[in-house]
Amino acid sequence: MRTKLVDRFFRYAAIDTQSDPAKKECPSTPSQMEFSRLLKQELEEIGLSNISLDNNGYLMAELPANTPKPLPSIGFIAHVDTSPDFSGKNVSPSIIKNYNGKSITLNQEKGIVLSPADFPELLNYTGEDLIVTNGTTLLGADDKAGIAEIVTAMEYLINHPEIKHGRVAVAFTPDEEIGRGAMLFDVKRFACDWAYTIDGGEEGELEYENFNAAEASASFKGRNVHPGTAKNKMINALHLAMDFDHQLPEAERPSATEKYEGFFHLTAMSGTVEEASLHYIIRDHNAANFADRKTLLEKIAAEMNNRYPGCVALTITDQYRNMKEQIEPVMHIVELAKKAMLKSGVTPVIQPIRGGTDGATLSYMGLPCPNIFAGGLNFHGKFEYLPIPSMEKACRVIINIVKEVAAQPNA
Repeated sequence: MRTKLVDRFFRYAAIDTQSDPAKKECPSTPSQMEFSRLLKQELEEIGLSNISLDNNGYLMAELPANTPKPLPSIGFIAHVDTSPDFSGKNVSPSIIKNYNGKSITLNQEKGIVLSPADFPELLNYTGEDLIVTNGTTLLGADDKAGIAEIVTAMEYLINHPEIKHGRVAVAFTPDEEIGRGAMLFDVKRFACDWAYTIDGGEEGELEYENFNAAEASASFKGRNVHPGTAKNKMINALHLAMDFDHQLPEAERPSATEKYEGFFHLTAMSGTVEEASLHYIIRDHNAANFADRKTLLEKIAAEMNNRYPGCVALTITDQYRNMKEQIEPVMHIVELAKKAMLKSGVTPVIQPIRGGTDGATLSYMGLPCPNIFAGGLNFHGKFEYLPIPSMEKACRVIINIVKEVAAQPNA
């Protein structure tokens, strides 16, 4: 299993599949479709059935039930794109054998070092084989590790027909990293009672809560006159923007929050004396607190417009919701994953996602979909790494979930 997992991951990682938020088509980059075509061929070769790749880059396949016993149909989902936050071109991973707990030089020429002084969780993997970057690109474990694990698990089940199971579907989606991975997902075609995204990070992660999310754009109109004659005339749009931002609580920025604490995150700003703009993302697990955050932005804008009529235009757009309310009525699917983890030698770590997941959108589309670890750490940058034993355990968890579904007393 290890050799197949690693070989698959290296092949997948070599393909640049970064998504592009500036593009409106789906998939947003042609390389994602190219990768999905290669995956489609691989799924055919290992023996999956009912394989389809649509024009939007959604690849689906299934492993038919091999028992007449009526069983739920379950699914496993991963995404083909990598983050646009850091280069995914010419990814060239290497393996650090039997990691010794010391700093790892990723790139001698550029002096790029992966150090436990900066990333102390590295020490949790002392003695293990790690896949690392060459210091110039991301690794792509998010989520090509998940793809490798799903494909390898399906191949294992095909090659071990003595393992009785119901119908198992798999799907590989585009553009997850830019928030569009589930937008055109055909839940009816997927035809599952529930599914799991294999898209989490460190070994043991099992998540069924995520942020409620929105984005906000504030544009500011000033009045520019010559600074020598500006008294009581000039209105500086840059100062308006700074005033707006300073009214948000400093303790509610990402750098000051953790666990269930929400935040306002200023992601972009630009401007001149005449015009300026700010862009935020707003996050909170609690629905009431989330609503209060949006209300606060609206109150600040209204107060500033009272002082300087028409100076602020605010737009708030909801992005996704916390899937917790969709998962809680079917918590047996989380308990089932916990059992599968324990049988795979994994300690479940149930925690909220401080971010989003395709599973959140899919859960509100009628497909309950918790998230399970793929094993990587430090996603979206040059310090990303992937412990190989974590990949193996993720693969075993998938297999054991399939077994657990068949073993349920009411199945």
